[in-house]
Amino acid sequence: MGRHKAIVLAITMLAGGICSAPQAGAQTFRTYRCADGTQFIVGFYDDDKRAFLQIDGEPVTLAKRLSVSGARYSGAGVTLRIPKAGPTTVKHLRRPVTACAVVERPAI
Repeated sequence: MGRHKAIVLAITMLAGGICSAPQAGAQTFRTYRCADGTQFIVGFYDDDKRAFLQIDGEPVTLAKRLSVSGARYSGAGVTLRIPKAGPTTVKHLRRPVTACAVVERPAI
């Protein structure tokens, strides 16, 4: 499967897997690529404090947790940290914490 098709499929699955998310309000989706090769998509909704991930082909809803600087979300064995300064990190499936960066989308 081509990379573009995989991303489109992941976004479709993410949208289908978050039916409990509010349907109104603004939303933000970001695609990340990590140092260990992990790729994931995260969605945020203005009226919801949770983060909605599509990682390893599975949708995961992460609750927002207390954080000193930036944002931290966790649930179902996944922890996502988005600090105010420094790289975003993810830890999942007994893998070590890995640094991740937003994948810039090409202009259409």
